[in-house]
Amino acid sequence: MNLASARVSRPGSDGAPSAIPQLRMRPPEVLMTPARLSVLQPSRVSVTRLLMAKAIRERWSVNRLRWNIDDRARGTALYRIETGAMPFDFVVHSFEPKQEGRIGRIIGRAWDMMAALIEGPVSEVDIATTGVEMPKLYAGRATPGTLVWARSNRSGRAFNHTVEALSQGRQPDVPTLADACYLMRNTGLDGNGTFGTRSFRSLESDHPLRRPLDAQMLCAYMMRVFSVDLVNHLARCRSPQAAELAPEIERFLGVGNGSALGLNFYVNNHPKMVHAFLSAREKAIIGAKSLPARAETFHRLLSLIDKAIVFRREDRMVYERFVDSRLIATELTKIRTGLQELCDSGTLDGAQHAFPLAALCDKYEGQVHDEAHETLLGLTTHLVPSLCDALAESFAVDEEYGCEPNMSLGHLRDLLHGEYAWAFKIDLASEGSRKYVWYKSVSAEEPRRGAREELGDVHNLALDLPRLVVTLDAELAARSPMMTTARFLAEKPELRSIVARVQTLSGYDYHSPHINMMGEEFVPSDITRFINICIHGLDKPQDYLHRSLRGVIYQGAPTRDDLRNGTDPDWFLPAEPKQ
Repeated sequence: MNLASARVSRPGSDGAPSAIPQLRMRPPEVLMTPARLSVLQPSRVSVTRLLMAKAIRERWSVNRLRWNIDDRARGTALYRIETGAMPFDFVVHSFEPKQEGRIGRIIGRAWDMMAALIEGPVSEVDIATTGVEMPKLYAGRATPGTLVWARSNRSGRAFNHTVEALSQGRQPDVPTLADACYLMRNTGLDGNGTFGTRSFRSLESDHPLRRPLDAQMLCAYMMRVFSVDLVNHLARCRSPQAAELAPEIERFLGVGNGSALGLNFYVNNHPKMVHAFLSAREKAIIGAKSLPARAETFHRLLSLIDKAIVFRREDRMVYERFVDSRLIATELTKIRTGLQELCDSGTLDGAQHAFPLAALCDKYEGQVHDEAHETLLGLTTHLVPSLCDALAESFAVDEEYGCEPNMSLGHLRDLLHGEYAWAFKIDLASEGSRKYVWYKSVSAEEPRRGAREELGDVHNLALDLPRLVVTLDAELAARSPMMTTARFLAEKPELRSIVARVQTLSGYDYHSPHINMMGEEFVPSDITRFINICIHGLDKPQDYLHRSLRGVIYQGAPTRDDLRNGTDPDWFLPAEPKQ
């Protein structure tokens, strides 16, 4: 896609797009740096917001069909999610917590809950089989129609406090809950062929969970549902006079989530999907920027900004590396000033604008913290929900690479210098530029990054993209520009993977972050944060040792009753419940 000449659409009165050549998507040299990727905020095209919007619009229902769990949390539960198109069953096997083998990583062997999301309805054999197979993990095999295996653990303090308070007939203290914002934390959402689950590429075009990550995020929502049912149940087991968790507190709580270095590999392995999400976000932003001047539009955005300000002010998380939420709240109040002028008079700085929201976004770019500005941009996408839903249909992409054997080396080299100009600007000669190597830990079965001089001769799992590009360019420069790619690869077969990547991704502007993964200046949590916040739609991600992040999924999301009865589509960014 040529961004300089791209005409980006906005929704017309009938929902059809109309060309707006004046507003353009940001170029990759701006958007694909780790500094910018790390501050991109949730939007209407983030997975959790897309899925919840669909569930709200289609009135999905979540019903608990079975609850065979004792007072020590041991047993099974069965939930059915009715989507209208087809049912899904969420089969839960619950366990009494124990410390032995309990860690929040893939090598753990003890979880408080294991579950399977299965195309329903399930049989008794399916339920029994999941209980036998899931604890085996990689040695286990899923039943037919299984989409995801899920695991989670209790939060500890928040969970126990909630059970204790409810058993005494009162609600838990919000400040105690707000330190974590969840009762249970996701420790694994595995599917797409893992354990014999169904490949997402095999899902039918009209499958309700066809879009990437929808199945995983539905599991996360169901973890939240189960966690609420479990605290209510355990409280009742302690006292017949126990209270039930209030709906406003249930909405405030989400599901905890931990992510580590593996998401860096995820970005490397899914470049088309990354491009699809980012390009959709950019197009949605431009669709919103090009909306005509209408008071109701300005007031809707003002209400979203106000929610964001309160959410940030009340954020109790401590961030080691990322900016404090209170600063973002202060920066958002500056943006609010300009937006209030639009609401009051339809002008900005006393002037009329053809595209007032574009003028508002442009006014504060570089004048407030980047994270505050990206918050504004993300919120504008909620003004064009139909456009976001249409754009999301492009998310299910084919990630296969292929070579174009007849392409000339001159053309291939032009692609390198045109689309990978950033790679040639990176220092690849210093010791610091090759300090690290990425490998898989034998003991932990997880990705790790370590100093090359300490690890010795290990197989590097990282995508050393800038070096591959520079190496390929040197080989191309030594040959005739008229030579074909086929003849070149016959001479240099070891370069087939980078050639295929360059050729396949040509025209995809947002496919690869502009990073040197081996360099000492690269901070892995920047990319993890990008996936968690921008694509998944998580809130409150806390950095740990520049590698791992902990955040909250679905904070503020509707309850089961809300979905059934209809609810506010702007469920995100919840304020703390008043007590």
